[in-house]
Amino acid sequence: MIESIYVTKRNGTKEKLNIEKIHKVLMWATEGLKNVSVSDIEINAQLQFFNGIQTRDIHKILIQSAVNLISEKNINYQYVAANLLNYYLRKEVFNAKTEQEIPSLFEIISTNVKNGIYDKILLEKYTKEEIDFFELFLDHKRDYLFTYAGLQQLVDKYLLKNRKTGQIYETPQIMFMAIAMTVFSSYPKEIRHKYIEKLYNYISKFYINLPTPILCGVRTPLHQYSSCVLIDVGDSLESITQSNTAIMKYTAKRAGIGLNVGRIRALGSPIRNGDVIHTGLIPYLKLFEAATKCTTQNGVRGGSATVHFPFWHLEFEELIVLKNNKGNEENRVRKLDYSVQLNKLFFERVKENKNITLFSPHEVPDLYDAFLSTNIERFKKLYEYYESKDGLRKKILSARDMLLKIAQERLETGRIYLMFIDNVNNHSSFKDPISMSNLCQEITLPTTPLEKEENGNNGEIALCVLSAINIGMIKNLKELEDIADIIVRTLDFVIEEQDYPIKEARKMKERRSIGVGITNLAYYLAKHKVKYTEEKAWYLVDELAEAVQYYLLKASNNLAKEKGKCLAFEKTKYADGLLPIDHYHKRVDEIVKRKLSFNWEELRENIKKYGLRNSTLTAQMPCESSSVLTNSTNGIEPIRDLIIVKKSKQGLIKQVVPEANKIGHQYTFAFEMENNTGFLNIVAILQKYFDQAISMNTYYDFTKYNEKEIPISHVVNDILYAYAYGLKTMYYCLSNDGKTDEHIDQQNGCAGGGCTV
Repeated sequence: MIESIYVTKRNGTKEKLNIEKIHKVLMWATEGLKNVSVSDIEINAQLQFFNGIQTRDIHKILIQSAVNLISEKNINYQYVAANLLNYYLRKEVFNAKTEQEIPSLFEIISTNVKNGIYDKILLEKYTKEEIDFFELFLDHKRDYLFTYAGLQQLVDKYLLKNRKTGQIYETPQIMFMAIAMTVFSSYPKEIRHKYIEKLYNYISKFYINLPTPILCGVRTPLHQYSSCVLIDVGDSLESITQSNTAIMKYTAKRAGIGLNVGRIRALGSPIRNGDVIHTGLIPYLKLFEAATKCTTQNGVRGGSATVHFPFWHLEFEELIVLKNNKGNEENRVRKLDYSVQLNKLFFERVKENKNITLFSPHEVPDLYDAFLSTNIERFKKLYEYYESKDGLRKKILSARDMLLKIAQERLETGRIYLMFIDNVNNHSSFKDPISMSNLCQEITLPTTPLEKEENGNNGEIALCVLSAINIGMIKNLKELEDIADIIVRTLDFVIEEQDYPIKEARKMKERRSIGVGITNLAYYLAKHKVKYTEEKAWYLVDELAEAVQYYLLKASNNLAKEKGKCLAFEKTKYADGLLPIDHYHKRVDEIVKRKLSFNWEELRENIKKYGLRNSTLTAQMPCESSSVLTNSTNGIEPIRDLIIVKKSKQGLIKQVVPEANKIGHQYTFAFEMENNTGFLNIVAILQKYFDQAISMNTYYDFTKYNEKEIPISHVVNDILYAYAYGLKTMYYCLSNDGKTDEHIDQQNGCAGGGCTV
C-alpha cells in the first residue's frame, strides 16, 4: 500500500510518500502556462513507486514526462520541463526551492573560491560590500527564461561541476554574474559597476552569446578562452612534432583545431639527399588525429580538427578520399575533416576544360607563397613555369574531374570543406597572407609554420575569441551600438588575461583578433515575414550586416582611444584606411543595390587617427551549442524543422524554434528551399561587410529527385556560385533523406562544440 512506502530524500533521510507533494510541484510548474495539463504529465510519467525510491529519481521522471509531451501544438511543455529542472537544480546545488532560500552571492562566491572552483580574484578584486551591491540587480527569476533544452544544455555543458561525481556548484544567474565580475575585475571601481551590470543583463537575457571556452572558463582558475586555434605545419620533422604538441595542449584546453599541411612534401619524396624516402601525409595525419582525439576537453566536449591543403598538392587524390567509408584503415583518416583550397586558376581550367598539374610542395618551394598572394597573375606565371619545367615529379588530372570528385566526396561525407584562397586574401583585413582557416571555416588569420629558427622566430599560431549577437532579441539596429561595445570590451579581457600555453600563440596579444557574428537569423527573418529566398530578405540582411560591422569597428576604435591600438595594427589594411566595404567582391552588388546607411568616412578617419584595438572584428561561426542555450535558431542557418532533436552525449534534447506556435509558417525550412541560391546570396552579403569568413552549410533533399539521387551538378553549381560571389569558405554539405519526421542534429565536430560559440 502507498501508506507503507517510504521515499529517500537527497540528504539520505526517509519519509512517507506524499502524493500531494508531487501534485503541488506540478501545479506550480504549470501555473500560468496555456495548453498544459498536470494530469497528462502524471499519467505520462507512469510512476511506479517502491520502498526507498529516491526523490531525485521521481523528479527526473516528471521532467522527462513533460519533455515527452513537447510538440508543435503543445510547445509550453518545454517551460514546464524547464521549471521542474530549475526546481531540481536549486535543490541539488543549494537544497533550496525558491529564490529566498538561495544563499547570498557573497556566500556562494566565497565557498567556490575556497574550494578552488572560482578564481580567487573574485574575492581579491571585490569587497563584500561590492558583491552585496551586485546582488541587488542579480535576478534569479531569469532562470525561468530558459526553455528546457536551453537549461539542460547549461546543466550538461556549462555550469561548473565535478564531472566524476556530478556535483554542481552554481545556478545560471550565479554563473552569469561571476562571468561579468571576472571580465571587468580590472576596471577602475568608479566605472566597473555599470559594465558588470550591462554584461550581466545582456548575457542573462540572451542578447549576447558567449562561446563554450568563455562560458566554461571565465570565473575559474583555468584561463584559456580561445575558441579557435590555427596551426601551420612546416615541411620538417621539427615542425610536425611541435605542431602535434600544440594540438594536444590546445585540444585539452577546449579549443577547436585548424591545421594546414599544404607545405608538407608528398609520398616518395627524398629526405637528406635520398637517404630516407618520405612516407607521405597520411601517417602524419594519423598522428594528428590521435593527438586531437586523445583528450576530452575537461569532459565538456571532444577534440576536433580540420586539415587544409591546396588543390595542386601531389597527394590530392589520396587526401580527398580520406573521409569516406571506402578503403581501409591504412589509407583512411576519418576522424579529421578536410578543407580543399581553390583559386581562380583552378576555376578557369574547369571552365576551359583543361588539366591541373599536381606537385610536391618541396620541389616548387616558392609556389605556395605565390598561391597566397593577392596577385593571381604572379601565381599563374609561376605555376605555368613549373608545369613546363623538366625534372619535377608531376601528376596530370582533369580540372573538371577534380571538381566532380571534390563535389562527390563533399556530398557523400558531408565533411569536405572548401576554402577559396584568393577570395580570402583579397578581402582580408591583413597585409600578411592567410594560408588556412579553422575547424569550422570562419576564421582567417595569418599563421607561419612552427619551425626552429636561429633568429628566434619560431612561427605563429593564430587564435581567435568569439561571440555572437542574438539578433532575434533586438528591436532596432541602434541597439547594436551598446551591445557591440560590451562584446569588444569582454573579448579584450579574454585576450589580455588568458594563458598562452604555446609561446608561438602569444602574438595574439599583438593582433588581438576577435570574431563576432550573429545568431537567430532564421527567427529574425521570420519575424519580418520574409523568406531566405526573397529579395526583401537580402536587403534586410544587408542593412543588418552593415550595422553590425560598423558598430563593432566603432567600438574597437573607441577602445583604442582608451587603451591603445593593437600592436600589430600597422600590419592591417585598416591602418591604410581600407575597410571591408572597399575590397569586397563587387559582384555582390548585383544582389543588393543599396546606399550605405552609416557615416563610414568619419569612421575611416577616426580609425586612421586612433587605430583599432583589434586586427579583426567579425566572423560568422556556427552557433550549434549556444543556440540551444538561448533558445535561438542556429547562427545564420535556415531551420530544419520547428522542433529539432539535439543529439548529445547526455541524450536527446527537444528544442522548439522561437514563437513556433505563432509564426511557424513564416520560417524558411532548409530542406524545403528549391535550391541554395537564396541562402548563398545572404552569405555573400554578410561576407561583403565581415572581415573574416562565414561558416555556412549547403542543403540537399534526396526526396526531390528521381530515384532519390542528388545530381552532382547541383553541388558543383553551388561551389561555382559561392566562389563567383566572393564567399571565402564552405562548411558542411547536409542532406536529408526525408524518412523521419523529427530532425536530429548530430553534435559532432564543431556542432559538438569544437570551436562553436
